[in-house]
Order: sequence, then C-alpha cells, then structure tokens
Amino acid sequence: MKVLILAAGMGTRMKSKKPKVMHEIMGKPMLNWVIDTSKELTNDIAVVLGHGIDKVRTILNDDVEIFEQKQTLGTGHAVMSAEEFLTGEELLILYGDVPLISLKTLKNLISKHRKEKNDATLLTVDLENPYGYGRVVRNKDEFEKIVEHRDADEKQLKIKEINSGIAIYNITSLRKALKQINSNNSQGEYYLTDAFLYFKKVGIFKTDNKYEVSGVNNRVQLSELSYIARKEILNNLMLNGVTILDPESTYIDKEVKIGFDTVIMPQTYIFGDTTIGEDCCIGPMTRINCCKIGDNVKVLRSECEKAEIFNNVSVGPYSRIREKSIIEDNVKIGNFVETKKTKVSKNSKAQHLSYLGDACIGENVNIGAGTITCNYDGKNKFKTNIGKNSFVGSNTSLVAPVNVGENSIIAAGSVITEDIPDSTLAFGRARQINKVGKLEKEREKGE
Repeated sequence: MKVLILAAGMGTRMKSKKPKVMHEIMGKPMLNWVIDTSKELTNDIAVVLGHGIDKVRTILNDDVEIFEQKQTLGTGHAVMSAEEFLTGEELLILYGDVPLISLKTLKNLISKHRKEKNDATLLTVDLENPYGYGRVVRNKDEFEKIVEHRDADEKQLKIKEINSGIAIYNITSLRKALKQINSNNSQGEYYLTDAFLYFKKVGIFKTDNKYEVSGVNNRVQLSELSYIARKEILNNLMLNGVTILDPESTYIDKEVKIGFDTVIMPQTYIFGDTTIGEDCCIGPMTRINCCKIGDNVKVLRSECEKAEIFNNVSVGPYSRIREKSIIEDNVKIGNFVETKKTKVSKNSKAQHLSYLGDACIGENVNIGAGTITCNYDGKNKFKTNIGKNSFVGSNTSLVAPVNVGENSIIAAGSVITEDIPDSTLAFGRARQINKVGKLEKEREKGE
C-alpha cells in the first residue's frame, strides 16, 4: 500500500508568511502529524506540494517522496501531479491540513476496503452543521454519489453525512477514473470526488469522531484542534501513570515521554524531544524544551533547554539550565542560577545567584552565591575548570581561561585571573582600608 498526502494549498485564510501545513499543533507541523501516522502503515509515502514548496521541504525527511502541483487546479489535479507514484495495488489519500486522523480509523478503513474488494472506500462522518461540505448520498444504505454543497438540492442539504476527502483506492481503478474527469465546472478545477462517478463499487466507513477528519483553514480552527490534541496527549500520559494536577494550564508536546509517578504541576510547558524519568516533580511555572531528565528530579519555577539532567537533582526556583549543560547525580542548582555549556559533576552545589558558562565543575564542589565564570572577552569564549572537593566563596569572578585545582578554597569576593594549584587557598581581592573619622570630617565640610 502507498500513501499520498495532498499539501499544495495556499492557505490564504491563515494570513501567514509560511505555508499552512507548516503551522504547528503541539510543537509539530500539521503535515508531520499526517506523515508520522502514515509511517505506522507503510514506508511508501509521497507528498504533493505547491505553495511554498521550498519552505515545506525543510520539514520533510528524505524518505518522503515529493511531487509538485505547479498550478492550483483542484484535488484531482493534485493527484495527477503524482502520476508516476500511482503504481501498485492500493493508494490511501490523506491531507496535510487534517492532522488528527487516527491510526485506528485508517486501519478500519483499509480493512473494510480489502474485505469488500472495493474500487474505493470513503471515510465519512456525521456533522450537526454540515454547511459547506460535500454530502454523501446513499441508495438503500449503499453509496450512490457525492454532491457538493453548492450543487445540493433541498433534500440533499438535510444530509448530515459528509465526505471527509480521505479515502483508499484501487490504483488501477483510480488511474482509469482520473483520465475521465474534467474541469467543466464553475471553479475550472479537477475534483477528485468526480472520480467516484466512474467506480463500479464504492464502500463507506463512517467514523464517529469529527475532529480526526477536521481540516484547518484558519488560526481559530488551528487552536481548536490544538486543544483536542493537547487533551488527548495529557489523557494518555495520565492513563500511563503520570499525575497532571491541572491539565487546563499544562502543555506537553506529543513527542514527550514521561515515566511513572512523575507529577506535573500547574502552568508547566514541556516541549520537543524531551524525556523525563520516574518520581519527578516538574513545576509549577516551568518550561522544559528538548531535555533528557532522569529519575527523582525536582524542577521548580525554572527553564531547561537542550540540557541533560541526571538523577536526584534539584533545580530552582528561578533557575535557567541552558543548552549543552550536563547536570549529574545529586546536584543542587538553586535560585537564580544560570548554566550554559557547563558540566556540574556529582554532589556539587550552586545554590544562589550565579552564572556558570563554558565550565567544567568537579564532584563535591560548592559554588558560593554570586559566582560568575567570566567566559567572554568580547570576541572569544573561554573555559573554566574547577577541581573536585573545592569551595568557591561568594561573589567570586573567575576570569577564563582559568583552572582551579582539587581541594582548593577561593576566598569570598575574589577575582581569579590565574590558575590555582591543588589544595590551595586563593585570594584575589583588593586590600581593605578603614579611615576612621574621615567620613565625619567630610560631612562637616559639606555643612
């Protein structure tokens, strides 16, 4: 079986600089939702693109074949644009702006098609308000024809069963039918629905879920389907052992994986290729993007992005763990601490008000409040290394490149510009001078 996804439309009602099918639902472009579902059925997948083809290419992998519809002349013409793909026995046609179609429904559609040996099998749904949709007309419960809304008579307009556009075809039958349809209509387009006039046997599979066959034409509809997708994602996580205290304020992308007995607090946002282990507590008011997080981790009111956090780690509140940070077991990253391209080794602590950038911090190191690794000289970035079991006093500035040995202590308020050997006490502060009585004399002069 092959899958052909039609995604050539302009999407003018989106009022956007990017093609409609690139707009995201829960962190993933609509077209990629359809492709990922298709890959559960077959590896033989093609996409018909048109408007913004060069932009859409950027979100597609090499295993998806691309055809171009150079003129927007209808769905039938879009399928004709992929004529060389129409070989073999079966073709499932999907749409790039109908992202929530389920694997279960498609399998049921395919099964019915094969069992009945149809030329085509159409996916339909009943809508309370079918305005604008093509109606499916039956004769003694069997398929008779599809009537577009503008062509329907008064009786046909009362039909609630609509054509979703999704269907599976016998490829030989489809190729013959495509040669017979024409563009003699008010739009001057080739309608794929006209092909059904030339099939001998058409089956129907009706779904009871209108959302999985709903298309997106504007940002209101995008928001509606995003809400449905988000609700399903959260429900699946909860049914698989994750506690989500307030689903209404929680956003978790489809690709995110979360382990048993992890608790997601309110106002938490988890995006991208993120994995979170078991027995964690994430949030509230936390944002995580593309991170790998171990077991028994607490992240409170913080941001983590493109970082790796090991087991039994505490982060926050108000911390920022930036890209290429590695936070090892039993580390504590406290309030208003930022890391970037930094490895913090086991059992180390940075509890308050610090910036650790381009650094490697050994095991059992204590970073005092207000510590800064001065990694940038205005032109280049440099690295700071701190050996295990060392203590960095509060308000220390480490001017990179600089190395601090093991078992060393840096006095509070120091500016460190040179390497510190192992087991060394280092000072790097100006000498304090107290001028007793000087302040009173200055005040008397002022008066």
